[in-house]
Amino acid sequence: MGTVTVKGVIPILHISYSDDDSIDISGLEREIDWIYSVGVDGCAIAMVTDILRLTRPERLALIDTVAQFNAGRGSIVASVSAETTSEAIEYGRAAERAHYDAIMSIPPLKGGGVEGHFRQLADEIDLPLIVQDASAYVGNPMTIEFQASLLEHYGPEKVLYKPEAAPIGPNVSRLNEATGGAARIFEGSGGAYLIDSFRRGITGVMPGCELIDAIVPLWHALERSDDEAIYRLYFPVVALVVLQIQAGLDGFISIERYIMKRRGIFTSDRMRSPDAWVPDGPTRAEVDRLFTRLQAAVAGHGNARPATSGAQKLIDL
Repeated sequence: MGTVTVKGVIPILHISYSDDDSIDISGLEREIDWIYSVGVDGCAIAMVTDILRLTRPERLALIDTVAQFNAGRGSIVASVSAETTSEAIEYGRAAERAHYDAIMSIPPLKGGGVEGHFRQLADEIDLPLIVQDASAYVGNPMTIEFQASLLEHYGPEKVLYKPEAAPIGPNVSRLNEATGGAARIFEGSGGAYLIDSFRRGITGVMPGCELIDAIVPLWHALERSDDEAIYRLYFPVVALVVLQIQAGLDGFISIERYIMKRRGIFTSDRMRSPDAWVPDGPTRAEVDRLFTRLQAAVAGHGNARPATSGAQKLIDL
């Protein structure tokens, strides 16, 4: 099992591409340094890391590289989502070797066998398993009854959840009810449903990294029931997520990269082909306006830490 409890703010890492279409490793290192400088509890590789566009060797190398850059500063999670169960197990074993604290998976992208997929992962990989229903944008839906049966069989230390299928809030409540309150659940909508999910009972949040300097203080404001701070931080976050949601998974990935480039952490926001969607000029202009408001909210909150030596300073807006 993982050695660190996975909880709190666990952002999903982004990657950027160099001119030769390879992963920009320097940008990844700056990103990880920066997210820890603003107080995250760990980090993860998952869908918005663009794993569906990475080759098998790239994904295996990325698991090792993230573990190296993380350097024990927090918990780490690796999505093993893949077209087949056998490929998912290969990524899970790589995560075991790299001393990750949990793995995460959606159902296999090819064929059925959902129950067998998750049971095989749980049986063969000695790490906690986060069951991800991302069927709102990729993968197949799973019933609450099936998800609860996994926890009943393997226990709450082994099975966790990241429900992203609509309606998210009611599904959080249904998971809690179906497991007698034992479910450990992560909000995964980029923060759009974080307030509602928190008040229904969750363990943590797994947003992207691009807004993490607002999500961290928002999480702490929720913990202390500070409604003034909660909504001051939440409104620009949810407005930005609404722009991302309109284009599905690529909407998240492309706008996230755009913001990370604007922060000075990434040097490029290019998409790897085939790219289904990139924001046009008016969308980018609205992102710019909302991002300025987000930074004002974060500065007004006064809870952001200075960047570490490994991360570039934010671009002045």
